[in-house]
Amino acid sequence: MIKKEKKIAIFIPVYNAAKTLPIVIDRIPERIKKKVKEIIVIDNASPDNTYLIAVGYKHKKKLSNLNIIKNQKNLGYGGSQKVAYKYVIKRGYDIVVMLHGDAQYAPEFIPQLLEPLENDEADLVFGSRIKGEPLKGGMPVYKYIGNRILTFIENLVLKMDLSEYHSGYRIFNVQALKKVPFNHCSDDYLFDTDILIQFRIMDLRIKEKPIPTHYGEESHSPSMMQLVRYSYNIMSSLGYYLLHKWGIKTIKKFDINGDR
Repeated sequence: MIKKEKKIAIFIPVYNAAKTLPIVIDRIPERIKKKVKEIIVIDNASPDNTYLIAVGYKHKKKLSNLNIIKNQKNLGYGGSQKVAYKYVIKRGYDIVVMLHGDAQYAPEFIPQLLEPLENDEADLVFGSRIKGEPLKGGMPVYKYIGNRILTFIENLVLKMDLSEYHSGYRIFNVQALKKVPFNHCSDDYLFDTDILIQFRIMDLRIKEKPIPTHYGEESHSPSMMQLVRYSYNIMSSLGYYLLHKWGIKTIKKFDINGDR
């Protein structure tokens, strides 16, 4: 039986990424560029010239499958994901790759991350920095320790065994996205945790693949204060998950059978 070819899109969220976006797209393997139906750049109302750089790149490289969308206001990291996932659902894609535009994640690893989804072995695959020697890649020690502590707590609460929950290098089965109310997830960095909890509630298949870690001056990493707030929000989200699970309070983003 001939396996039907998957309709794949790459989604690149960007904010002030004028310097790095062309590098990121250049580094996507050529066979992947030709294979995917669309590369969608979503500029989150960057005050720099990211949008113009993206448009110029499209014409210079003659990439007919590159589409650039600019949010009229900053919708947050999670907000841009909501725009992208609604877009790929509407367009009938089978798989969507989220690749950050600040060059923090290696585009060269897209083929390895795609494989489980193309073989119908997973509903979500993400690149794990923890499995890829993060300290050697420049991850600050305090971020590594924070990641390990949060991951331990998240695994304990969600009864999972993931190496980390905080990588932004993710590939989704679009049919799986249809099953979860991602529109009710947070508009900020907490979105990544919220949607993992939703996938856990639905017992969807999550797989990890090791990726190298890269922390450069160009990477848009959260500040210390943002990390403290992020950690607090994660703990709050886990608490809300337990309240919902135990039937104490209905939490809309975790009410899978509710209104989406």
